Amino acid sequence: MLKLYGRATSSNVQAVLWALQELGQNCERIDVGGKFGGLDTPEFRAMNPHGHIPVLLHDKTPAIFESGAILRYLGAVFGAAPFWPADPAERAQVDKWAEWAKIEVANNFTRPVFWRVVRTPPARHDKPAIRAAVDRLERELALADRQLAQSSFLAGDALSLADIPLGHILYRYFDIDIDRRDLPHLRAYYQRLTERPAYRDTVMISYDSLRNTI
Repeated sequence: MLKLYGRATSSNVQAVLWALQELGQNCERIDVGGKFGGLDTPEFRAMNPHGHIPVLLHDKTPAIFESGAILRYLGAVFGAAPFWPADPAERAQVDKWAEWAKIEVANNFTRPVFWRVVRTPPARHDKPAIRAAVDRLERELALADRQLAQSSFLAGDALSLADIPLGHILYRYFDIDIDRRDLPHLRAYYQRLTERPAYRDTVMISYDSLRNTI
């Protein structure tokens, strides 16, 4: 049995939920974090001493934290090529893009851009800082745009684990009130993602509860 700890409005939780649906796996999700609290309890800290979501439990496997580690675990247990190839060389072609997307895209979007635009009250918006953060983010997104000019998805012509760390932030990136560069291949890729039921169910959900919360 799969059990996932984390609120549905967490982008990192959404990445795991999206992957689970793409892999045809059901899970029980437990609301913790944000308005639900629970991250400082002894029980939760025993699963993740850092006090962050998501955390995955699966049968007798010790608790797994960090969304990237969870995604790789799910790919190894439930996935196959092209989503998560068994061959190390082929898998590395997927994994390199997944690692890049987590470090260079998701991390450059969530706090530097999304938190400043959505979670910070408008009266406290630092517009120069937001513009600089968007510019840094879009320098990385331009790399994806070039890659997506060659293939339908980030690591080839089929969805793979590489698309999860990139794709799960694009709904918010294209939805929030910012000026965006013209990245036509990235936008077409995002449109393809929006046609996937698993993406709509897990990623394209309201984030209004996060507005003006910091």
